[in-house]
Amino acid sequence: MNLFDYTRADTLEDAVGANGAILAGGTNLLDLMKIGVATPSRLVDITRLPMRGIDDHDGGLRIGAMVSNADLARDPRILARFPAVAEALLSGASSQLRNAASTGGNVMQATRCSYFQDPLSPCNRRQAGSGCSAIGGVTRNHAVLGWTDACIATHPSDLCVALAAFDAVVEIEGPTGHREVPMAEFHPLPDATGVPPALAEGEVITHVRLPDPGGMARHARYVKLRERTSYAFAIVSAAAGVHVVDGRIVTARLALGGVAARPWRAHAAEAALIGQPPSEDAFAHAAGLALQGAAPSGDNAAKIVLAQRIAIHALMQAAAGTPDRMPALPASVFEGDVHG
Repeated sequence: MNLFDYTRADTLEDAVGANGAILAGGTNLLDLMKIGVATPSRLVDITRLPMRGIDDHDGGLRIGAMVSNADLARDPRILARFPAVAEALLSGASSQLRNAASTGGNVMQATRCSYFQDPLSPCNRRQAGSGCSAIGGVTRNHAVLGWTDACIATHPSDLCVALAAFDAVVEIEGPTGHREVPMAEFHPLPDATGVPPALAEGEVITHVRLPDPGGMARHARYVKLRERTSYAFAIVSAAAGVHVVDGRIVTARLALGGVAARPWRAHAAEAALIGQPPSEDAFAHAAGLALQGAAPSGDNAAKIVLAQRIAIHALMQAAAGTPDRMPALPASVFEGDVHG
């Protein structure tokens, strides 16, 4: 681990002006520092800042960046209005990590591409123009949408997939003031040389805002396919929501995880579902649209088929309705059922 300066921010202005790597829960950043992938010259500790609240906001919720994943997953308002968000959080890391990990940190977590995590392997994410070691390597878990020859890595977050599906907005403060970015667009896709940073120097995520889910509140699910049944990152995943009136879909949401450098919001699939009955045929057509333009970045063509199937399954589950009591996920250590 490199030598670094440490600063504790007592105000948001202190954090914005400190120009260093933001330290919240540290569950990703510290791991990257230990293996020499992240080498910040300064850590800016924001754990004392008042960003741990979950507030009602126009029928939706405004979530502080320092809210822990554990607190967010168990909040009764999340369970009632955004059950797919809770399901995504609870399908992720261990309970110990969820207690430490923050909402803002989850949004900012780095790819788990093994080549990115190897400081000896050229990686355009770490050094633009150095090359992508994943090209021609072991790629079964890499991107099938939005990739370039500069980077084929995927974003690892479960939470961000659900947030992107339900129109979450990221609130950011920086040296030039306040700005807001839709979660579905927050993580940049790779360009010809690498991946641009999501935040400019000195910027800090302060909140994530979820709008009123409307009739989708009790018809929303998150489904995840992984290599083992607990504590593994998604091979593919999907967050879906539907609102059905008189046997026809009037609102639909679908986002895919594990397929690109960002959660992949499937707008064409959503549009195609409007006015359709909630049937497997309609969902299969939508899933095909969601993967339109997908191409293997190596030995991972099977991921396209898996993503289509997981999209259909998530939509079917959402149409069936969110259970009043969510069963514990396979091989989890949850105590009892999760109230929905």
